[in-house]
Amino acid sequence: MGRPPSPRSRTDDAAVPRRNGQPRVLSRGDLRLLVLALIGEQPRHGYELMQHISTMFMQAYTPSAGTMYPLLASFEQAGWVASEEVDGRRVFRITTAGEFELKVQRSQVRLAQRRAFDRAREITKASLPAPLAAALREFKRALVHHHGRWADGEAEQVAALLSRASALINGQGDNAPAPFSTTQPD
Repeated sequence: MGRPPSPRSRTDDAAVPRRNGQPRVLSRGDLRLLVLALIGEQPRHGYELMQHISTMFMQAYTPSAGTMYPLLASFEQAGWVASEEVDGRRVFRITTAGEFELKVQRSQVRLAQRRAFDRAREITKASLPAPLAAALREFKRALVHHHGRWADGEAEQVAALLSRASALINGQGDNAPAPFSTTQPD
């Protein structure tokens, strides 16, 4: 009994948009591997898969339905997934053949996940406002220069400031804990 054919189609290429000559968001075949791995974790419907990929890329890239559903159809044709109607949605679950394919492709799946993570970081970094990017570079230089010479309470002060900045970014600015002050007693 042979392995089912790889469901590669022109859809994989369409899943990799180019923006103003920018590099691909995903490498060739990565969407296929990422989606199969997500279905391998638990049964999912197409929209849920699109949202997971979008979240992975901090909403900078979301595969279209015109990309996702043909890909899922190719998985079904290869016997890697089966679908059923649940609450009005078509839910895809991995089959034994799909689990075998994931096992065979384990290292490629991990590499695709790593490339997706790295690319998401690049996209996020490239979209930072200039003042924030400059401040982050300055902070990194300060950390390198400081090189582990922390005075009592200093790390906690820096951590509190970073927590407050995170809360501000997450829209919780007024509810963020106040940073430690150098004038406050320990």
